[in-house]
Amino acid sequence: MRALFMRDLRLAQRRKADTLGAAVFFLIVTSLFPLGVGPEPALLQRMGPGIVWVAALLASMLAMPRLFADDATDGTLEQLLLSGTPLALLVLAKVAAHWLLSGVLLVAVAPVVALQYGLPADQIGLLMLSLLLGTPVLSLVGAIGAALTVGVRGAAVLLSLLVLPLVTPVLIFGAGAVEAVGSGLDAGGHLSLLGAMLALALFGAPLAAAAALRISLD
Repeated sequence: MRALFMRDLRLAQRRKADTLGAAVFFLIVTSLFPLGVGPEPALLQRMGPGIVWVAALLASMLAMPRLFADDATDGTLEQLLLSGTPLALLVLAKVAAHWLLSGVLLVAVAPVVALQYGLPADQIGLLMLSLLLGTPVLSLVGAIGAALTVGVRGAAVLLSLLVLPLVTPVLIFGAGAVEAVGSGLDAGGHLSLLGAMLALALFGAPLAAAAALRISLD
């Protein structure tokens, strides 16, 4: 697992454009909305959390089709299937590398984006916390879609159709947590549900993705 994790990180360093593409897309999308809806502060504060979460969801999908596609092309995926290490653990290592390169970067950029919407400090802090809990779920669930679409023509479009409906609850509770704080309510329930979804995804997604990879390669 450690060797596969480090390998994916080294490969990402050689393809910096792909690694930074998600963050650049995230910045562009979130910066265009204030220009389109106008400079009304109250409107921007109300829309900000939802826009940031939608942009994070779409940005996390950009690199997802390549999670297993390159390994399937060069034969690495067959070697992983023959490895003595359970395939679910190897999938978890690849997802961890993907999240470190995309999800963590989005969390780091989020405070800069939130300032464009005039969010106060407490909402910015909660936005980062909700992204820390939610973006791993996006990567884990996305891995299932990536495994199901390995070798399929038009995999990117198909993956989005498969994954986006499944991760909609993450979007709802992630944005809802930030909006709750802005309304003076407790966000603990939203964060608890995000944590529960993360625990469920950590347990079930690697197993489902491993089964999907075996089916895709049969």
